[in-house]
Amino acid sequence: MKRLLLIMNPAAGTKKANPHLCEILSVFGAANYECLTFMTQKRGDGTTLAQKYAAAVDLIVCIGGDGTFNEVISGVCACGAKTPIGYIPAGSTNDFAASLKLSTNVVQAARDIAGGRPHAYDVGRFQNRYFTYVASFGAFTKTSYATSQNVKNALGHLAYVLGGIKEISSLRRYRVKTLLDGETVLSGDYLFGAISNSTSVGGILTLDPAVVDMNDGLFELLYVKYPRNISELAETIHALTAQDYSSPRLVFRSAKRVQIHARPEMDWTLDGEYAKGEASIEIENLHSAVQIMMKD
Repeated sequence: MKRLLLIMNPAAGTKKANPHLCEILSVFGAANYECLTFMTQKRGDGTTLAQKYAAAVDLIVCIGGDGTFNEVISGVCACGAKTPIGYIPAGSTNDFAASLKLSTNVVQAARDIAGGRPHAYDVGRFQNRYFTYVASFGAFTKTSYATSQNVKNALGHLAYVLGGIKEISSLRRYRVKTLLDGETVLSGDYLFGAISNSTSVGGILTLDPAVVDMNDGLFELLYVKYPRNISELAETIHALTAQDYSSPRLVFRSAKRVQIHARPEMDWTLDGEYAKGEASIEIENLHSAVQIMMKD
């Protein structure tokens, strides 16, 4: 019999998975898994449990939101295990699960895992932490990690707020120097920045999976430039509302390794969770770092 580690956040979202736990366990039992089941009690438990048991089981299943999934991924990466991971999305928002097109029905998601196969995906490393789909700084960063990181909503809201700005000086600028793959240097003042591992940047920019996918070894980087005058402010608002990512007011690049130099008080979010800023930050794409169970 195969061994399965199930890590569940019973407080995730509207707790929609809680009444179905027995049914979920039955699905895995029928697939010949002996289930070792834990409920998280506090932040970080998912990482601790995954790190402790990953090498001793055949499959890890996470039930929760993107934050819980991030913890499980972090634990698996930290211990160097290659154990496949199944994700049953049960949070209030599940951006990463949506990008993978996972079922929102928790029992069906369990069936998809039990009958699926592992698919390799990239993971981001931010200093000594990990993220599955986005690291961001700037406008709305401090509020976004209180709920969830959604780049599409943040940029849409940013366009809305900019529309009401009367004085450029009321906007906060973030001076950032960025080195891409040790070669290309970007230096300037920005309102917002996101480094994403996805076929889209928060659902706002869809790229051809034949060229860029979630296991291509590259990040997608999107910066919103700080406007120096009213004319540039108007161009920025137009670029955001029209989703024109070729606009000179926005910066879009792809890279495997991103080095950031900024003021240490410029904080970040990783998959919606707070990350303290530092003067120098290295972000690296860990190619094919995890195996996620999905139906074909």
